[in-house]
Amino acid sequence: MKKRTLIAAITVTAAFVILIGICMWSSFGYGSTYYYTKIDNTCVKQVDPRGGVIDFRGQMPYSYTLPSFSKSGNEKNITFGTSRELAEGAFLRLTVMPIRGVTAWEEVQFGELPAAVQSCYPAPDHT
Repeated sequence: MKKRTLIAAITVTAAFVILIGICMWSSFGYGSTYYYTKIDNTCVKQVDPRGGVIDFRGQMPYSYTLPSFSKSGNEKNITFGTSRELAEGAFLRLTVMPIRGVTAWEEVQFGELPAAVQSCYPAPDHT
């Protein structure tokens, strides 16, 4: 009887630790990677913001699928949602997590892009 109680206690404790780990991973962005992209409004689609039984997108009626680059310059097409159309030609830094996809984005200036990413885009004209 004591052996079963001990095994049950260990199982419950292990499940609790795993659950806490998953919550920390998803909440604090562990495992996230930055990608950089340039907004091209010919690639935006209006979508129904009600995404089915469970609405993971919230109120994101616009969807972009854009070529994006890692800090080393590796290209990958990434899809993300927004609540509005974004400024044409703006550069974004996307925070991408495994499974969850894009969890955040912020506008950055061309000079803030890693050198390998800058080489993927023509320098903006400051006339």
